[in-house]
Amino acid sequence: MYREKIREYFDEHIDDVIASMREIMRIDSSFQQPCDGMPYGKGSAAALKWGSDFGERLGMSVKNFDNHAISMDFKDGDPTLGILCHLDVVPGCDGWHYPIFDCTVDGENIYGRGAIDDKGPSVAVLYAIKCIKELEIPIKDNFRVVFGGNEEGGCEDIAYYETQEKFPPMVFTPDGTFPVLNCEKGMLHLTFSGVGSMQGGGVEVESLTGGTVINAICDKVELKIKGQSKEQILAVFKELDAGCEIEISGVDTLDVTIIGRSAHGSRPENGLNAITATLKLLARLGIDKAAAFEKLFPHGEFNGKSAGLGFSDEVSGEMSCALTMLSFDGETTKGGIDIRFPIDKTLSEITGIITDALGSVGMTVDTADGMEPHYVSKDSPLVRKLLEVYKEVVGQEGECIAEGGVTYVHNIDGGVAFGAEFPDEENNMHGADEHISIQTLKYNLNLYTNAIIKICGG
Repeated sequence: MYREKIREYFDEHIDDVIASMREIMRIDSSFQQPCDGMPYGKGSAAALKWGSDFGERLGMSVKNFDNHAISMDFKDGDPTLGILCHLDVVPGCDGWHYPIFDCTVDGENIYGRGAIDDKGPSVAVLYAIKCIKELEIPIKDNFRVVFGGNEEGGCEDIAYYETQEKFPPMVFTPDGTFPVLNCEKGMLHLTFSGVGSMQGGGVEVESLTGGTVINAICDKVELKIKGQSKEQILAVFKELDAGCEIEISGVDTLDVTIIGRSAHGSRPENGLNAITATLKLLARLGIDKAAAFEKLFPHGEFNGKSAGLGFSDEVSGEMSCALTMLSFDGETTKGGIDIRFPIDKTLSEITGIITDALGSVGMTVDTADGMEPHYVSKDSPLVRKLLEVYKEVVGQEGECIAEGGVTYVHNIDGGVAFGAEFPDEENNMHGADEHISIQTLKYNLNLYTNAIIKICGG
């Protein structure tokens, strides 16, 4: 009934939307040193203040949860729907061609940190409310928007919020993928260590360093090797056909760098793991420890089958397992593994299997942190309504999808992700030149407005 009017409204007001994006994106809301009354730093608190001010201008009833999060209600009464967004961002990084903490329109894209995660979508939710009010679209049931300030830092914001308030019976977040992300695999982040040399076949590794964070595929390994010539190593590496590049310098002790391609830990197939390529090289050079590791984590295998995993199910699809961190200082080996597993498995099952596999190569698990899978039936009222909205606005049937990434609603019963990106969309989330296309932004605006009306309208 209102879809065409809503579409025309956003076509006319897109410049206003981008201007508001510019205001919030100019705030560096990445985690900073906590200070009095600001648990995640001044930037996060400033972003929440911006959200509060915007909500008050819209006539919303706004509440601040000690700068962990804010909520804003559309009207009186218990809310039927909750929309959970976050105004914090990951820090800047190298490689940008545009100002990091700004909002730059270039062609069909809008560049800047938070454009897609999650400031652009958060602004879209605010403008959905603005549109509903200005077009005087009737809303029968109350709904609540919650903005958090620490999603990127571990979601302590929402844990704090839930000590004060319960979430409504229906919750979606614009912090995932369209059409509806109703299945999030379980996650295990595990670190391990063990002692012993790394040598064999007349070759000795003096040191090795690869990977900086556990949830990203390693794109560079640096190591020092004795006992082989540069020409011999190059010849062996060429035969591997590992897809990575190699750089070598030095004479007696060689400085070797293996260069791959980074990717999110939940999508290892999108990267080139420099660690597993290095293990393949060292195994071919005759180093027993490397060969033992390579049997567990073969280069190009992404599901952990060789380590006793490799599970899949009809809903979740195939699991992933990636050796994302590895170091050796001449005596001690340390490493980290990122695992995303199907909904028919438990955290304890997966932890036990990978612990036994690491024990077989002399490694001991040091830490194991994770989450059980999150699943909401495709037949739930919320999912059905969101899929109806997707079909009406986008013009094509939408189906529920499963991913290995963890969204903001992973620990919220019945919560799902509804956008903000489309499958296979390249937007450099968390990377340099993060962006959202103007077309995707308009879809966000129209989808969120229509979703509120579908669920709460009179």
